[in-house]
Amino acid sequence: MLADVAPAAWALLAVAAVLVGVSKTALPGVNTLSIAAFAAVLPARESTGALLILLLVGDAFAMWSYRRHAHWPTLLRLAPSVLAGLALGAVFLALADDAWVRRVIGVLLVMLVGFTLWQRRPRRRGAAGDGTDPGGGVRTASRLSSTGYGSLGGFTTMVANAGGPVMSMYFLSARFPVHAFLGTAAWFFATLNLLKLPVSIGLGLVSAHTLVLDLVLVPAVIIGALAGRWLADRIRQQVFDRAIVVLTLLGAVYLLL
Repeated sequence: MLADVAPAAWALLAVAAVLVGVSKTALPGVNTLSIAAFAAVLPARESTGALLILLLVGDAFAMWSYRRHAHWPTLLRLAPSVLAGLALGAVFLALADDAWVRRVIGVLLVMLVGFTLWQRRPRRRGAAGDGTDPGGGVRTASRLSSTGYGSLGGFTTMVANAGGPVMSMYFLSARFPVHAFLGTAAWFFATLNLLKLPVSIGLGLVSAHTLVLDLVLVPAVIIGALAGRWLADRIRQQVFDRAIVVLTLLGAVYLLL
């Protein structure tokens, strides 16, 4: 497989690997472009396995960078609904056509963006559903919100590797500050990706060939992660929030097409 990858394709994969790093430490959702690039260069099964290993590398950098910023009450509250969503997604995946499922999720993401923007509309201070307190800290979001987003996040992760945009909308709707957003997301996705790893190995998605490919691309992920860490310390909250919305919409378009 490696010998069949042209120089231009290697360049595209390297850029995609850099974006994986950036997505983990600065702009969640930008790795939608990485998914598209890997799928364009590699066979579908190999692309999924190769990207999973690189995502885990990015997760490790993100957890280390934001280890003091994860909001553990949110993660604990999400756990039951995410696990339920994963189970439901596994059943649904066994019954539904993959292309149809991706389009349905694309539509759901567009609707989710609309709902999140509506939820974030200006309202009186301290209104229910606001995930931040007046001092800038993070409060645990409502149980209903956690259950809804968590279930959908687990479901979309299982059926189309599209849990990132869903959970980005959850953290955005809860008005997480940049570092709390990235720290909580880092632990959340690292856990999910670790759970998916043995399944991927069992299905043959991760092989010796994909590991060699990843070994070549890991430096690009590290470069992206370091660049993202630099960016996260300088990006304004409003710019960050808008970027998350735009990248989620890009993810929806990718799934629809």
